[in-house]
Amino acid sequence: MSERDPQLVTIEKPVYGGAFLAHAEGKALFVPLALPGEQARVRVAEEKRGYATAEIEEIVEAAPQRTAPACRHYGICGGCAYQHTDYATQLAFKQTILRETLARGGVPAPEHIGILSAEPWRYRNRIRLAFDAAGRPGYRGRRSHTVIPLAECPIAAPLLVRAALALADIVHSSARGAVPAELTLFCNAEESALLMGITLAKQGKGTFDGLSAALHARIPELRGIEWSLEGRKGQPARAVHRWGERSITYRAAGFDYRVDHGAFFQVNRHLLDAFVEHVAAERSGTLAWDLFAGVGLFARRLTSSFERVVAVESAPASTQALAANLKHTRCVPVRASALDFLRREPAARPDLIVVDPPRAGLGPEVTSALARIAAPSLVYVSCDPATLARDLRGLCDAGYTIASVTLADLFPQTFHLETVVELRRA
Repeated sequence: MSERDPQLVTIEKPVYGGAFLAHAEGKALFVPLALPGEQARVRVAEEKRGYATAEIEEIVEAAPQRTAPACRHYGICGGCAYQHTDYATQLAFKQTILRETLARGGVPAPEHIGILSAEPWRYRNRIRLAFDAAGRPGYRGRRSHTVIPLAECPIAAPLLVRAALALADIVHSSARGAVPAELTLFCNAEESALLMGITLAKQGKGTFDGLSAALHARIPELRGIEWSLEGRKGQPARAVHRWGERSITYRAAGFDYRVDHGAFFQVNRHLLDAFVEHVAAERSGTLAWDLFAGVGLFARRLTSSFERVVAVESAPASTQALAANLKHTRCVPVRASALDFLRREPAARPDLIVVDPPRAGLGPEVTSALARIAAPSLVYVSCDPATLARDLRGLCDAGYTIASVTLADLFPQTFHLETVVELRRA
């Protein structure tokens, strides 16, 4: 297959990762920014042994679902993958991808896959940005590590974009010699409180307190900043100063949660209430476990319907907030990894286990431990369909059956998808 000559291909279907499948000369092509049914002239960008990636040079015949993207950076920025089609079509793509991924993993998915969705724009409560050589913040490019300077981000809460641009302006004008490297921003659902994490490649001559005060004057919603300096190659950044508060209050599903700098919290401010209710509602009993509990998003809600809840979390950024959020409730926070907790012989078998692991999934040891404990009901919240399929196969082989599968679209316009699977012991 020549990398120089453009080829006319028919786009077949979406695949996980944001691209779309086509074939040329018997070889699979992964083509971003396409749509099923389209005729496109493409040029191979990178060739591998079993497949190639290609870029569109011309849409010869467009699909009727093709729309104009809402963001001027779309196609160059690496953040979004589906802005070139309507939201209903995006959801259909994700359903198809989820079903095919489960089937490929040997998991008998139910005929119906439910959908949980909300407003697909301005939903993100957290973003992470890098800086280019001129000190401008932006996202990484779609096919490179190049920083695309940020002018807008229609999927982020507007406060986050405003704060990022204000930081760039203040550092440029006030922090003589300072070189910003990375920025993280997190706000509550109402955009009334903001946390900022700033990593500098070089400190410069401005004082941290002076820069923080200048930022607060521009962004009155700002509650706290953590300043860090980049470590040497291969070393993590080193925290050097803290200004203001270390946490903000985030109201979700009827509760106020303390969320600290760097703590994991679900990203979609529009869908969060319905998401928590879907995971925790209509479940009751004597004992529930919430593994990978974060700051207690599900555990707090489960205290409404269980006599006792155990919330297990090991990340230092989350454990203090978890304890604070569960104070004066029927929930006991446990500082441990899920595997270490499961290795202990439980005093009582729970009626329900909720698991919300990172992208790597549960893995064989945790899956085996869950199968041994054999709770009557298990809810698996997943952010990666491939590792979900792997883990579900192990749980189903151990005696669980899948009662329901729901696609929770926490990441509209992107290829990422969240899945909630309810399993019952056969």
